[in-house]
Amino acid sequence: MKNKKLKPIMFVGTGSDVGKSIINTAFCRIFKQDGYSPAPFKAQNMSLNSFATPDGLEIGRAQAVQAEACGIDCSVEMNPILLKPVSNMEAQVILHGKPIGNKSAQEYFLGTDREFLFKEAMRAFSKLDEKFEPIVIEGAGSISEINLRDKDITNMRVAIKKNADVYLK
Repeated sequence: MKNKKLKPIMFVGTGSDVGKSIINTAFCRIFKQDGYSPAPFKAQNMSLNSFATPDGLEIGRAQAVQAEACGIDCSVEMNPILLKPVSNMEAQVILHGKPIGNKSAQEYFLGTDREFLFKEAMRAFSKLDEKFEPIVIEGAGSISEINLRDKDITNMRVAIKKNADVYLK
């Protein structure tokens, strides 16, 4: 009798820098040590620091560390959207490891096709989900940013779409 596949698990926080990445990394290792084949996922990350995948594409460093905790090579599916700040008001947008241009915060949140980005993030998640179990999802920023709720592509919308169990850090 085959065991039922584990649901994705998601860690969200009350703000930025509250320890979500560390908790995600720990759970990646715990699942690996318990005999599972986990993989990390963060739909959208904002970071000055990126990491080059074996293919030479960019993802957030935290997801690269989490992949290492899982005992697997990192890939762009683990962090399909990376925002790298270039100034106080502008960031380079990286999609699937490749730069697609610079945007101000206003342009990104109001002018970008958020549905397209969400679909790309979910496509990346599905690729991981075909090969790994469970997917350990990291939310971004604060879960309670009401002003961004209708533009959410990385927190509760991901959890609902992928039926993930959610834990608040």
